[in-house]
Amino acid sequence: MSQKSRADGSARERLQAQREKEKARARRGRQAKVAGAVVVVLAVAAGIALWASSTGEDKSAPVAAPKGATGGAKPMVTVGEKSAPSTLQVWEDFRCPACKQFETGFRSTLHELQDNGQLRTDYHLALLIDGNMGGKGSLNAGNAALCAQSAGKFRDYHDVLFSNQPPEQQDKYASKKYLIQLAGKVPGLVTQDFRSCVQDGKYNGFVQKSQEAFQGGGFQGTPTVLLNGKNLFADQSAQMTPQKLKQMVLDANKKK
Repeated sequence: MSQKSRADGSARERLQAQREKEKARARRGRQAKVAGAVVVVLAVAAGIALWASSTGEDKSAPVAAPKGATGGAKPMVTVGEKSAPSTLQVWEDFRCPACKQFETGFRSTLHELQDNGQLRTDYHLALLIDGNMGGKGSLNAGNAALCAQSAGKFRDYHDVLFSNQPPEQQDKYASKKYLIQLAGKVPGLVTQDFRSCVQDGKYNGFVQKSQEAFQGGGFQGTPTVLLNGKNLFADQSAQMTPQKLKQMVLDANKKK
């Protein structure tokens, strides 16, 4: 076996192992939440009407969306030409180690396909690690990435966040100061508008709406990656590589 084949196999094994860890952690989190809900459900039921009337919050109200992003029930940021023949849907979390493995391993291939007009990538943000581990790093990093989208620099900052991802147990992305510091790696991104956007959590609602869509979609973990609607990691025995993904895109485009 060549060194490249061994490296691809090792990367796939690490990605699969990390995804299994995320699924197990998510199951434990759900079980704990259910147990807690049994205790408090009556109190919540009694107080929910009073809470709703006092806050006046309207869950159906539209949330702020950055320039060029798509709101609605499944908020997303599109990278690449919207008219591209193939679409890759990516549900990911900036704190998720498996997401980092996917993004860093497939990055050059995705960029090539996006830049050549072969593929559009619709990014949906999730808050899986915040929910499982606690903290606000997933939310704050997601908002910062959307602030970068408003400045026309989403892809560059998105890649910086994954390249500099802290260990899962360290909620370093909860620090808005650190997120702004990382933005300095993207030329021209750090402006007063960007700083204010990050500090104010301007697009928190957009990220939270995306998380609701993730939960409602029945997905098992992050990253969830669908090419033209097909889940690329649904078959755990399949060996997905950047080269195979590229060929799948090119073959699909020939049929359109």
